Amino acid sequence: MAVSKTCDGVKRRDFIKIGALGFTGLTLSSYLRMVEAGDAKPKNAKSAIFIELSGGPSHMDTFDLKPESPSEFRGEFKPVKTNVSGIEICEHLPKLAGCMDKFVLLRGVSHSVAAHALGRSYVNTGNRPLPSLEYPGYGAVFTKENPGPENLPPYVSIPNSTQTPGFLGVKYAPLNTGATPRSGQPFNVRGISLRSGLTVENIERRETLLREIDQTFNSLEKNSQLIEGLDRFSQQAQSIITSKRARDAFDISKESPAFSKPFGESSFGQSCLLASRLVESGVRFVTVSMGGWDTHNKNWENLENRLLPPLDEGLSALFNGLAEKGLLESTAVYVTGEFGRTPKINTQRGGRDHYPRCMFMLMAGGQVKGGQVIGKSNANGTEPIDDGYSPDDVAASFYHNLGVDFTKEYHTNSGRPITIVREGSVINKLFA
Repeated sequence: MAVSKTCDGVKRRDFIKIGALGFTGLTLSSYLRMVEAGDAKPKNAKSAIFIELSGGPSHMDTFDLKPESPSEFRGEFKPVKTNVSGIEICEHLPKLAGCMDKFVLLRGVSHSVAAHALGRSYVNTGNRPLPSLEYPGYGAVFTKENPGPENLPPYVSIPNSTQTPGFLGVKYAPLNTGATPRSGQPFNVRGISLRSGLTVENIERRETLLREIDQTFNSLEKNSQLIEGLDRFSQQAQSIITSKRARDAFDISKESPAFSKPFGESSFGQSCLLASRLVESGVRFVTVSMGGWDTHNKNWENLENRLLPPLDEGLSALFNGLAEKGLLESTAVYVTGEFGRTPKINTQRGGRDHYPRCMFMLMAGGQVKGGQVIGKSNANGTEPIDDGYSPDDVAASFYHNLGVDFTKEYHTNSGRPITIVREGSVINKLFA
């Protein structure tokens, strides 16, 4: 759920525009009022929601069906029309079919990393994994560039994330909720929600005691990323735990029943509801994880009964809910697994196996023009037609949508210069 702005929310390049506006009789104050009213919206998203479908969902049975392919490839599901003419997706995703105009479907995304951990590292950073370097995930990079308000966590993972801060250090790690919200029940996050009987005054007294203890360690050199990160966490934790704004941001019970109902009661749907509330409250980056997509066995049974219904309900509600609240233009959404699954069916186990050479990804929000299919796989879904797109390209596009220069260099502790995205290029069709 980021642009270079001044404290009043105006981007640098907007001042160039403002300089010219005077010639037409539009003053700065008038322009700022237009921005506030939504008549002159900034182009770049200011927050992001990254949804990880852990395990590797089958492209052939979700968003890239091949009904004309031979039986050893085709699968059991049929395509259904969407609300965008000419685009079809799986019949078990009817609600997403009804809001196809709000997101882009990328087909034929391709890479060569077939292991879960390495594949996740690739799609979580946009850089092919290296044994000598741990690249930072999107959330770490984005919140480094756009830290957000002090009384809110800048980066939240529901319930946790496989994204890491990499060489940027622990100070850019996410706040993991450790659990998912449940419909109709209070959601307590350790470090945010105060336990029964624990007051802000208790916390402040404890903070004073800790500050006195910390003086004992003043002689230590603070040249470690870990120490620096923990110090930052300590300061931020104090401001967060005493912040009503933060506690309200996590309180999904404050959402109206009419808004909450479409998200359903599944863990994933409720996590999407919380994600939307967090970005509305000012949290810069939210990840939502949904596991179970490693369907080597009973692929179609698991998809139809356990995986696709909550994905369809929760994700469609997220797209529609963000649009309803006027947040879709300011929130970049990225949905992906670590790879696809084999187009050829594993008949012995009734499933599909790891397959990075062809997969799907979804993007929405910000500058992304919904209602498109970009990229194409061949007749049997085994590879992209032409060159396809890589996770590097999607990463470059995601950062571009967030106003982050993906060619920017950071430096490791040893002084090694590292480009945010090493090889990717922006997919211009996303924004056309």
